[in-house]
Amino acid sequence: MILNDAEKHCEKIGGRFTAPRRAVLSVIIDSDKPIGAYDILKKMPGDVKPPTVYRALEFWEQEGFIHRIGSLNLYTACKAGHRHSGAQFLICDDCGNVTETHTCAIPDICTATAEKNKFKLRGWFLELHGQCHSCQGDLATNVGCAC
Repeated sequence: MILNDAEKHCEKIGGRFTAPRRAVLSVIIDSDKPIGAYDILKKMPGDVKPPTVYRALEFWEQEGFIHRIGSLNLYTACKAGHRHSGAQFLICDDCGNVTETHTCAIPDICTATAEKNKFKLRGWFLELHGQCHSCQGDLATNVGCAC
C-alpha cells in the first residue's frame, strides 16, 4: 500500500521512483522496529553505497513517507497513512518499541506558539521516552487521553 502510494506520489510531483528509493522504502516498511541507515544499507540489493541510501532517506523524509527519530537516529515508515508536518512518538527505552501517535492538540499549540513568536515553523517532532505497557508488567497503568 505505502509503496503504491509512494509511486503515485512520485508521478504526481514529477519525482523519480528509482530502484534504490523503492528498496530503501521497502526495507523501512518491512522492518518491525525503526531502523538505522547502515542497517538499511546491509539489506539493500546489489552494491549500494551509503550516499545512495542517505539520498533516498532524505527524499522519503521530505515527502512525508518516513520519519526520522532524532534521539535514536533511526527511521520508521509513517504509520498514520497520510502525510503530515509533525509527529509524536512514544519510545520504550527497554524494548525499543516505537509508537507513532497523534495527539490532536499538539499541532495547534505548535502553530500558535510559532505565530506568537513570529517564527516560521517548518516541522516538528515530539519524542516521549519511557516504558511501554508490555515492559511495565503488573505496574502498567493508563495515563493520558486519546483525543
